[in-house]
Amino acid sequence: MSEPVPFVDLRAQYHSIKDEIDEAVMGLLESTQFVLGSHVAEFEQLFAPYTGAATAIGTSSGTSALHLALLAAGVGEGDEVITTPHTFIASVSAIDYCRATPVFVDVDPASFTIDPGSIEAAVTERTKAILPVHLYGQTADMDPILEVADRHDLVVVEDAAQAHGAEYRGRRAGSMGVAGCFSFYPGKNLGAYGEGGAVTTSDPELERLVRMLRDWGAEEKYHHVLKGFNYRLEGLQGAVLRVKMAHIESWTEARRAAARRYDEWLGDVDVVTPAEIADRRHVYHVYAVRTDDRAGLMQFLAQRDVASGIHYPIPVHLQTAFAELGYGRGDFPHAEAAADQVVSLPMFPEITPGQQERVVEAIRDWCDTR
Repeated sequence: MSEPVPFVDLRAQYHSIKDEIDEAVMGLLESTQFVLGSHVAEFEQLFAPYTGAATAIGTSSGTSALHLALLAAGVGEGDEVITTPHTFIASVSAIDYCRATPVFVDVDPASFTIDPGSIEAAVTERTKAILPVHLYGQTADMDPILEVADRHDLVVVEDAAQAHGAEYRGRRAGSMGVAGCFSFYPGKNLGAYGEGGAVTTSDPELERLVRMLRDWGAEEKYHHVLKGFNYRLEGLQGAVLRVKMAHIESWTEARRAAARRYDEWLGDVDVVTPAEIADRRHVYHVYAVRTDDRAGLMQFLAQRDVASGIHYPIPVHLQTAFAELGYGRGDFPHAEAAADQVVSLPMFPEITPGQQERVVEAIRDWCDTR
């Protein structure tokens, strides 16, 4: 009997670089630099140029990166931040942590990212920032977003948690706004062995503020200039991520090759495959197809021992946690349709053509039964 096809396979990735990882972890243990320290600093120095930003600041998670970037960009109580409801809740929670108000606009149905044409109508005198989410590995349409921000004197903070190495017209995710925010959750394209995140920026003052805010607001030890947070990146995660930086491009190309196979093999099947927009480099954190019978497809895949997922089943404007914002079903039809229809197929650098063939065969068989 065939082995199940996993959604992701973190063990396979570990075994492919086991010697490097084991050496780095032992070096970290010997150094005893368990929080921040040289391992984190070395990773920051590698990650910043990879994104095209001047600097990177390691944080405890992608959520804390978003929180700190928004605070450092001046977002606070009474402000409004325009973003998308089709995202993980952390994007919106970070706005709430700043005591600001999330304001949603709909998504582009082709890319699932925020619709730039809807942003300007949502700008008010209280608007402080725009938070585009680069979703599934593809960037938002940034130039018109930046143009709206420039016209209204707004800051742009990129949620790049799913977009390590993604590009928009030759520019990397994390380099286009005043700040970019990344997650290194284990399943991400660049994943730590626990929680982790980073803020990227080319603004020296924003860098200074984020570095203080992540470490209790201290300018130097025991000199607390700001009311800060315990949002520091652990040394272990810095050591692991430093090793992985040497492999991220080969892993990205492996993801892209797997996506091309899916595109070809599913081209005549009754599901909608993801669109890679012509001026962007999609890094396929998620390979999300669309169908009007998601439950049926997922059940059939499970019967064939093929894992699948949903990113994301409930748009944030319909989440109970944010009911006070006053939105309802029908307010953002494209986001709601995506939430009802998307199914994420197995996608990881080590996935084999044989595993993908099993996924595609199962989808074809399901289509034949409809």
